[in-house]
Amino acid sequence: MEIRSLLIEVAGTYDASHPNKTAIGVPAQDLLRAAGRLLEPLLPGELEAEGYGGSGGPSSTPWIGFFDPAITRDPKVGLYLAYIFAADLKTVTLTLQQGVTALGHKLGRGKRRRDYLADRARALHEQLPQDSVAGWDARPSFKSTVDRALAYEAGSVAARVYEIENMPPEDVLRDDLWHLADVLQSAALVEKGLNEKQAPGGRHVEFVAKKGVQLQGLERFRPRDASDYVAHLPARTLRKTRRHEQLIEAFGGEVQKHGFVPVNEGVHPRDLVLLKDGNSWLVEAKTVTLGNPTKAVREAVGQLFEYSYFLYEQADGTQPSLLALFTEEIGVYVEYLEQRGIASVWRTPTGWAGSASAVAAGLIG
Repeated sequence: MEIRSLLIEVAGTYDASHPNKTAIGVPAQDLLRAAGRLLEPLLPGELEAEGYGGSGGPSSTPWIGFFDPAITRDPKVGLYLAYIFAADLKTVTLTLQQGVTALGHKLGRGKRRRDYLADRARALHEQLPQDSVAGWDARPSFKSTVDRALAYEAGSVAARVYEIENMPPEDVLRDDLWHLADVLQSAALVEKGLNEKQAPGGRHVEFVAKKGVQLQGLERFRPRDASDYVAHLPARTLRKTRRHEQLIEAFGGEVQKHGFVPVNEGVHPRDLVLLKDGNSWLVEAKTVTLGNPTKAVREAVGQLFEYSYFLYEQADGTQPSLLALFTEEIGVYVEYLEQRGIASVWRTPTGWAGSASAVAAGLIG
């Protein structure tokens, strides 16, 4: 299901006064519950979606949240994205949102919490790359006097409002969602540098720059020889996220259209092997986390060269073609990989894109 049709159908069928409230069988509530599954193939990076129509009683402002597990999976705390419908169901707002519920424990509800959220939203917005938030300065109005809806308005860091009757085309909605997902990654890094300071009359949020967090190194592993290395490979624990597996599955379906045979069973620890015309491609898939492809590219290069050497060159003297597969664009690293004989492919809002060698090899259309 496309984003556009989902948003329009929710707006057209949602009824906050429905006698069965949030029960199974209420059309809009069922649609919101299914939102995560329906939108899953369209989401960038590690994003996961979940729809909310209220618990116990229907919400006056239903919404669909998008969460990056590296940041938060809990809408009560942290930063996430959301489509939030206004109570009159005439508009829906795509917003970079702050968790509001957990703040109730220290700030209570009402104006004090809203002032805190608004101050913090301004601090985050000011520190984001301004070209990335240009055109995203809409102030949401959810047409509700419910405290939580008012808190959502105050907590919005960046937003764009869509009229249901004049909903943009699907490609515009996808581009907007993918763009704001990038902004979310930047905001998560900025958030680490927010330092709260008490000020007369209330709580003031001030941005203080902090040193970056260094990437963790690889765990120690010192094989004595090539056979020792290969013997230990099956025992290595490799973190595979759900989005990582979906990336491999989706790309496998794509390359089949171009005559390649994808193989991911019995090839561990390799992510994927592609076969065509007697040639073999070794594929390493990586998810880009927090909008920074550096770590993903570094890991892909290391594993591709390791596996090519130990599992092919040392084993039978062959040398496979190398492909690095990513959940999103990797920028300057495309040419970096090309110069090292590694083709690259990545997901886009509408399909796939890749390096010159990937296109020349017919891996993508």
